[in-house]
Amino acid sequence: MRLFRSSEILGIAEDALQFALEASEDSHPHEYMGFLRGEDARSLGLEQDGTVITDVLVIPGTESNPVSATVKTSQVPNDFRSVGSVHSHPNGVLRPSDADLATFGSGKVHIIIGYPYEDDDWQAFDRHGDPRELDVLDVSLPEGESFFDFTQEDIDAELDYNFDEDTK
Repeated sequence: MRLFRSSEILGIAEDALQFALEASEDSHPHEYMGFLRGEDARSLGLEQDGTVITDVLVIPGTESNPVSATVKTSQVPNDFRSVGSVHSHPNGVLRPSDADLATFGSGKVHIIIGYPYEDDDWQAFDRHGDPRELDVLDVSLPEGESFFDFTQEDIDAELDYNFDEDTK
């Protein structure tokens, strides 16, 4: 991985967009919210500089209802791969509200997904709330160690370690 990469967002991986569409549908009639993370385009086999959105990060403790989704800011990781946000509008409106615009300050791209959550029911925006083009890219995502890549043995070993440390 290169330390310095182009800040241009080239597009979103088809798998990442499909995940966001399905998560939005699963949350209906409540709003869905997640954060977007990207990878260097060259690490995905593309022959150009820039970033491809590859992941949708779901934040624990996100509260949602039919008109809003609220994230506990203390749960949001400080992630150098973060490029923006994604959330749904169960009413189908594909434009940002004033509340949305207030959260668009950080990140380069923000996606709103609207009901009925089909392939064309989304729009990307820049940090100012202006619509922007965002290509859907058919790229193979790298398989690496996942955050959730652990076994029961790993959990037991961690619990035993913490128990031993607490009894000293």
